[in-house]
Amino acid sequence: MGPKAYIALLVAVLFFCGALSDVPGYKWLAAFDFTTLSGAYGKIKEGSNFLGTAGIGARQGFLFALSLTPAVMLALGCLEILAHYGALKAAQKLLTPLLRPLLGIPGATGLALITDLQSTDAGAALTRELYEDKLITKKELIIMSAWQYSGAGMVNNYFTIGSGAFAFLIAPLFIPFVLIFVFKFIGAIFVRFMLNTVYKGDFKDE
Repeated sequence: MGPKAYIALLVAVLFFCGALSDVPGYKWLAAFDFTTLSGAYGKIKEGSNFLGTAGIGARQGFLFALSLTPAVMLALGCLEILAHYGALKAAQKLLTPLLRPLLGIPGATGLALITDLQSTDAGAALTRELYEDKLITKKELIIMSAWQYSGAGMVNNYFTIGSGAFAFLIAPLFIPFVLIFVFKFIGAIFVRFMLNTVYKGDFKDE
């Protein structure tokens, strides 16, 4: 594994973590941010997007699922390229010493966890790919899912949906943000504990 693997890992982290989306004085860096590149659909009319208004049932569900496809495809495509240059191997080497004792999962899962900070769907797709490629076990899959489910799409949702509550906060903005991130780990650690105790028998054949 040469230097290009670590460079690829650094590019992957910066691409998915959201750090480049709004850098003061360097707006052009947003061109290298996942959320910026995945973009947004144009509106058919004022107050509605291509999903329309007051939609219900399976047809509305299909349109919503369709809206997720471009972002997931973009994430998987970019990660395939980065993985080709060794990003997953670099993540395995660098993050395993942290993630293995803390959550009981290999470092190769690091990119999927980072991706989940901005896109729940892309993070889930990467997690499924890791499981299907037998890079993680079913127990590790459940622990990863617990981490992702808690505060899913944290960066994106906090600064978009959560922004409506910012005016009522009596604490600095970063405190709830940090708490959400910390409790993602607490939730995953609790799930790991339950799997290793109460549900230990369910994984004896792994």
